[in-house]
Amino acid sequence: MIEVTGSVSIGEDELDFEFVHSGGPGGQKVNKTSSAVVLKFDIRNSPSLPEDVRNRLEQICANRVNREGILVIHARQHRSQIKNRKSAVNRLIEFIRKASEIPVERKRTRPSAISKRERLEEKKKHGLLKKNRNYKPSEEDYE
Repeated sequence: MIEVTGSVSIGEDELDFEFVHSGGPGGQKVNKTSSAVVLKFDIRNSPSLPEDVRNRLEQICANRVNREGILVIHARQHRSQIKNRKSAVNRLIEFIRKASEIPVERKRTRPSAISKRERLEEKKKHGLLKKNRNYKPSEEDYE
């Protein structure tokens, strides 16, 4: 079990790892080893996630989730397969932690009378500044 938060933990059997060839540095060994990791996690069918966390996770990771609701994380930063695997799992944990946080609803407020007046005064000053930039030559300038 992977402990994500106090209330959410994921079974390792829910994670599907795929190992593929990775580009980048590695010398002669680069084409022989599959060091890059593709982690797949089925968000919609996961028994470990509460419904609200599941929905927020799909929204947060919208560009990483396919049509079937499977979250796909690619990790190829390291030359070691073990490090890439840990990196992918850590990113999944961070996504789930972020989705576990309940967003605070914004309370609508009204601007104060003073702030309205200051804003309008600032707009008038700015309008005058722009109006004064408009140079209109007089008849004396042509003589």
